[in-house]
Amino acid sequence: MITDRTTIRSLGNEPPILADGRKAPDRREISLRWLSGTFLTGITSSLLMGVALFAALDGRQQLAIPAEAYASLDAGVRGSQPATSAKRGDRILTPNIVAKPSDKTILEVSTMIHDGEKEVVRRQPFSHVKMTLAANHQPSESYPNFDPLAIFSSDEAEAAPPVSRTGTIYGSDVESEVALKTLDFPLKGSPLAFAPSMTLDEVEENVRTNGSVLTEGNTQVASLFYVDPRRFASDASDLDLLQGLSARVVEENMSVAPSETITEQTTEFADDVIPVRRATPIAAVMINAGYAKAQAEDIAGYLRPALHATELQEGDVLRIGIIQTGENGRAKVVRATVYSRGRHVFTMALDDSDSFVKAYEPPPLDAVATAFDDSGMPAVNTGRDLPRVYDGVYRAALSYGMNSTMIAQMIRLLASNVDFQAQLKPTDSLEAFFSVADESGQATEDSELLYVNAKFGDTQTRFYRFQDPDDNSVDYYDDKGKSIRQFLLRNPVPNGIFRSGFGMRRHPVLGFSRMHTGVDWAAPRGTPIIAAGNGTVEKAGWDSGGYGNQTLIRHANGYVSSYNHQSAIAKSVKVGSKVVQGQVIGWVGTTGLSTGPHLHYELIVNGNRVDPLRIRLPGGKSLDGNALAQFEKERGRIDELLSKDNGSNEVAAAQ
Repeated sequence: MITDRTTIRSLGNEPPILADGRKAPDRREISLRWLSGTFLTGITSSLLMGVALFAALDGRQQLAIPAEAYASLDAGVRGSQPATSAKRGDRILTPNIVAKPSDKTILEVSTMIHDGEKEVVRRQPFSHVKMTLAANHQPSESYPNFDPLAIFSSDEAEAAPPVSRTGTIYGSDVESEVALKTLDFPLKGSPLAFAPSMTLDEVEENVRTNGSVLTEGNTQVASLFYVDPRRFASDASDLDLLQGLSARVVEENMSVAPSETITEQTTEFADDVIPVRRATPIAAVMINAGYAKAQAEDIAGYLRPALHATELQEGDVLRIGIIQTGENGRAKVVRATVYSRGRHVFTMALDDSDSFVKAYEPPPLDAVATAFDDSGMPAVNTGRDLPRVYDGVYRAALSYGMNSTMIAQMIRLLASNVDFQAQLKPTDSLEAFFSVADESGQATEDSELLYVNAKFGDTQTRFYRFQDPDDNSVDYYDDKGKSIRQFLLRNPVPNGIFRSGFGMRRHPVLGFSRMHTGVDWAAPRGTPIIAAGNGTVEKAGWDSGGYGNQTLIRHANGYVSSYNHQSAIAKSVKVGSKVVQGQVIGWVGTTGLSTGPHLHYELIVNGNRVDPLRIRLPGGKSLDGNALAQFEKERGRIDELLSKDNGSNEVAAAQ
């Protein structure tokens, strides 16, 4: 007799015995061991897929460090690991940016400063820099941490219009300092008496006396057709009036080509210096440097027979000459040079038929000698290695000679269009033009920022410094003559937290629904409050209607900003006093009808309270009339200077 227990024991591994035509399953068709194995296999597969998915998304720190990440680690982070522990980790080369002298150029520019009734023209050096912010810049000094209040606020001393120390760009070059005084042309006649006409004898005597000056070298002065120059010559005189009538010799086989206007689409030549840190195939060296595989294999095919080797050795340097096309960003290799321990080994270059042939050694390049220096050309970070925009701007600007004061000013000017807490992109760049003290290119306390062209993602911001002749105020304007400064800031507490918006709400103290006529920004007691814009103080004191310590500032065009519940009001903020945008006018508190420290900020337009966060605010100051005409001349001179610098013939040098 077969019991249930016997039936369970009979469930084994043997395949079931099926009879022809039988529909009911045999007991041996069911295998607990097979069923449990299938179940465990499914669970194991799910776990493995989950681990793989976690590693792909966020498991980088818990798995093996990738090769590129290991190469970017500092020596202290790597510890005492041997070099062989990351065969793929030690990058063959650092992804270098091609160094060009146009990245930083010192220009001697004539500027004009108004000194009373005189205009003083003098030459002084300016630095023109073009910075790739994603490069691994090493600043020579520290910089302040990110602080939104420091970015938007300004010192009270800036309330008076700043004085221009640099002046304006002068239209012509001068060799030394020149003082000019402009007077109105006399339209009603001159008070000076006219001298009598010269006689013929006096004219001849003047020609004899000044003849040597009139025909100095190749300089010729036209004379009346009926006057014979020989008439004024004498046998006893050494004066040769015909010495200026010389012929100009033109060399044979010389052609004169018209000047080419340099634009962003112009083709440029550059050198890419690639240091080799261990024995590596030639094609692999170029592929790791970012070149296409087909292009790398083509170059390697020419170099292998010439070098009698398939690999480049440790200490070798591969110098690639490329032609960069601005239209599509493609780079065409036109030359390849191999150096071994600083000694030239072989050079090949394209001929007229686009075939590589043996060529002479190219002119020396300092970047070849410093290819293995840690302080050499900057390396571009990618992916998660990129810092914030704020850090990238400070590191690059400090390494290019700008000081902290100038950088802070530039960041304030860009703050309305740039998110400084966002991560940098590899294409972000910054171009600046500023005055310096000498050829070293280092900014001083007297240096001034004249031009900035910033590109962050798809946003481009360009502005120029200009001194308004009407009130001598100095500000920064876009290419249309409109100030880049915001008319009003929407948040007078830059590091405050939004708590309550504009509209109907239940009052936290009174307990019934009531119109909330402003915006609440919560912050700890004592947090500085800044003025939303330039204006005149209308009220600064206690309000009996529940606002506590209140400040009202009247701005242009019927705008009034209101700051309420302040713990204290700045001593300089009094009725009738002038304030500037960003000036600290008080501190966050909880005076009046308030349940906690915050700023109740209101914006009043023509007597009506509006939503400060939704209303469309007007732009900054716009130049017009004579001021706009002078600004356009100043802008044109700066653009002309920078375009000439960008069109330099030299495009490859050590950084």
